[in-house]
Amino acid sequence: MSKDYGDKGFKSKTDYPDIMTINQVAEYFQISEMTTYKLVQDGSIPAFKIGRHWRVKRDDLDGFIERLKRGEKI
Repeated sequence: MSKDYGDKGFKSKTDYPDIMTINQVAEYFQISEMTTYKLVQDGSIPAFKIGRHWRVKRDDLDGFIERLKRGEKI
């Protein structure tokens, strides 16, 4: 169940699954899918592949955010 953030379409963190697609990660961070692919492919965002498809654990995104908050370069 999504929280209502008006017409912006924002979701709360708990509305996202534990394992996310590139598209979901891009939506979560409000960045493009291309930027998300680049961050995943260069290892900035920890991710894994299932077949040809990238997946990201939501908990790993929290770690990524914490690293950015500490001023670490991505």
